[in-house]
Amino acid sequence: MAVQEARHGAHGGGCTCGDCPHGAREGHRRAVAEFVAKRDEFAAGHGVPAAVVHSASASRQWVSDELTQSARAVADRSRAEGEAWLGRLWPRTLAAVWAAVVVLLLVQALTAIGTGWTAARTVGLLAACVVGVILSGAAYLHRARGGVLAPVIGEDNRLSTSRAVAACWVLFVVFAVLVLAGELAAAPGHDAREDLIDGLRLSRAAGLVTVLAVVCGMAVLVRRVIGLRVLAQRLQKVRADRPRAADLLTDDAGRGHFADVQYVLVSAVAVVFVAVRLARRPEQLPDLPWGLAVLVLVSAATYLAGKYAEGGRPVILSVVRSREAGDLDAPIRTGDDIEIRGVGFVPPGAGTADRLARMAVRIGTVHVHVPLVPVPGGFTNPTDAVLTVPVPVDVEPGRVEVQVITAAGVETNRCTIDVTD
Repeated sequence: MAVQEARHGAHGGGCTCGDCPHGAREGHRRAVAEFVAKRDEFAAGHGVPAAVVHSASASRQWVSDELTQSARAVADRSRAEGEAWLGRLWPRTLAAVWAAVVVLLLVQALTAIGTGWTAARTVGLLAACVVGVILSGAAYLHRARGGVLAPVIGEDNRLSTSRAVAACWVLFVVFAVLVLAGELAAAPGHDAREDLIDGLRLSRAAGLVTVLAVVCGMAVLVRRVIGLRVLAQRLQKVRADRPRAADLLTDDAGRGHFADVQYVLVSAVAVVFVAVRLARRPEQLPDLPWGLAVLVLVSAATYLAGKYAEGGRPVILSVVRSREAGDLDAPIRTGDDIEIRGVGFVPPGAGTADRLARMAVRIGTVHVHVPLVPVPGGFTNPTDAVLTVPVPVDVEPGRVEVQVITAAGVETNRCTIDVTD
């Protein structure tokens, strides 16, 4: 009893440890609240030590270091919460699978009113149970990685649209074949069995087989394209803390993506159509009309083109001396702030403070970490188009090269500037 009470006190209420789901979730919430309060306090000009408040550069660096440490604590809590969330997800996916089986049973019962219960309905229900058992086993084996959703989670810890679409088509085809197998086992005579075997002919299901081959190939091809573009530094990828359902319709930054949305919608409509065809004629594989099949192929091609076209390498367009109000125009000297203008400095999904703090600028042979400049609700530095960093005293006067290294580890082009004494 004492042990149970101790455990309840340690992992209930205000627990913030990472050893239990509640503690990981509560610890992450508290870390975020503390970080936001500290960022807003610094943005208002409070909380800076008197020893550095008289130096703009020193106070800015001190604030940036404090926010970086707090942001790293938030990131650690977020990763722990994400892992705990995945561990809690697999029973929910299991419940969703069997809820779908129950829904199928209810639909069959309602449609059987007036027409009577048929052997095809029994076979369909048994096929759904077999698929449910298979998915339940897979969910248990991958319970630490999201259960049923584990195969459709990409390497960046986001739900993959191409894999999710392919998985839906594969599951439907498996269900349809199991229905035909059950019909074949329950067939009363030779002629009935021959008719069921004829229902598996390629001429009847050519559209369905073509779509299945294309969507499965698309899942493999998209993974290959993204991998090659990341290795070639033409695409910046940042790992997410945990997968979300919105990943199927959005890009890495959480914005709605046309290519993903249209691919999911068209595929969903096609799956619903073939499901209705299977319900109407369960003795054969559903024949997907070539018009609808071509529509799915066009949608898949659009999705692939969108994946190939997204992203791009970060680029420095110019570097100028940062000028405060009242300053005179002058050349760049050591100790001055420089403003780096370009595009693509902040990769999609890297807008959190811990990832912004990982950005660096190489000035000659010196690496300068980009300082975080807070404002209420966010940061004014760094941004996707402008970075402001100081020129360290270790930089030798003369012509030096400037290069930005993003949070994804991608390096920009080099831009040459003149540094004077």
